[in-house]
Amino acid sequence: MARAFLLVLDSFGIGNAPDADQYGHPESDKGSDTLGHIAAACANGKGDKEGLRSGPLSLPNMDRLGLGLVAEKATGARPANLDYRGEPEALCANALEISKGKDTPSGHWEIAGVPVPFDWGYFPDKQPTFPADMTRAFIEKSGVPGILGDKHASGTVIINELGEEHIRSGKPICYTSADSVYQIAAHEEHFGLERLYEICEIAYELVKPYNIGRVIARPFIGETPADFERTGNRRDFSVLPPEPTLLDRTKAAGRQVFAVGKISDIFAAQGVTKKMKATGNPQIFETTLKAISEAGDGDLVFSNLVDFDMHYGHRRDIPGYAAALEYFDARIPELEAVLKPGDMVILTADHGCDPSWPGTDHTREQVPVMMFGPGIKARYAGQRGTFADIGETVADHLGLTPGKHGTSFLKA
Repeated sequence: MARAFLLVLDSFGIGNAPDADQYGHPESDKGSDTLGHIAAACANGKGDKEGLRSGPLSLPNMDRLGLGLVAEKATGARPANLDYRGEPEALCANALEISKGKDTPSGHWEIAGVPVPFDWGYFPDKQPTFPADMTRAFIEKSGVPGILGDKHASGTVIINELGEEHIRSGKPICYTSADSVYQIAAHEEHFGLERLYEICEIAYELVKPYNIGRVIARPFIGETPADFERTGNRRDFSVLPPEPTLLDRTKAAGRQVFAVGKISDIFAAQGVTKKMKATGNPQIFETTLKAISEAGDGDLVFSNLVDFDMHYGHRRDIPGYAAALEYFDARIPELEAVLKPGDMVILTADHGCDPSWPGTDHTREQVPVMMFGPGIKARYAGQRGTFADIGETVADHLGLTPGKHGTSFLKA
């Protein structure tokens, strides 16, 4: 039996990529290091938060799988308190992205064997940020009385800023970021969840000429900034990958592809045979275990653990990010306990989001890759020149036809 379980720790970078100086706002991403800076903050007490966590960062399971080693290979320095010095217990590497960008679709598509060969479109960081003609068309086609926001913003911040006005006026909150994205926040009850999805579909058609990668519906509840809260009913309206991905190849071979969390949205449902909704890292982990229990020979389980990025990276919350990493690390033995002969687990990330870095955007970083399971030969596999090597390793493991853009770790 050969099965593969691919878990993306969303935004868990391990040090700036060689081209990081070409990315970043307000400062270059050169010097960014999600893991390293979290570990340093925890070592000096800046990662402490009463009732949440305290002390040095503790990731013993990922460290024995090679996390400290690959972080050292990426940056030249071992992160604080990642001091496992034995041979790694996983087939591990630090990987570079060749796609242009540092966003969710590019990272995931490249992980699935398909780098993005074109430049995404982005909205300028000015106010108003959206083209006037596009906004007029959106208002006309959707029937809304106007829009609020029209700028670069953090989702939680702009909801607190404009949520009450949105409830009074019925105008959706439209905003963007340094990613190729158009986001619409609206109240689930006062505005309506299905209505939000409808206007996002309208926006999705309108942003296509600008080569924007995603429109994201951001529903929230509450009546005042004190209790506004985004819900788990987010939905991404994404463009299609430019060619068949690992998911498509797996499905075409008659296998099952279990998409946990936001994976189905990222791939516009292409290649997915079973979508498994889950919100928050604990529920996503539980749902991943459920998918593993249902997976058969040759199947792929693909999960995204979104909280690292959405709740902690973008919000520049170092203690929260550290606590989420420690929670995930503590559950790795549960994952190891359910593995059968022929199983492969892959832990990786899609980009960085250094919570110590200026601004609130992603950071252009290398990512860790840790592959393990019964029969997987543990070793350091070097720096990989593309995330596509991850997808090709999975394809090799599952006996699928090789893709065009990467090289399997198993070939070395």
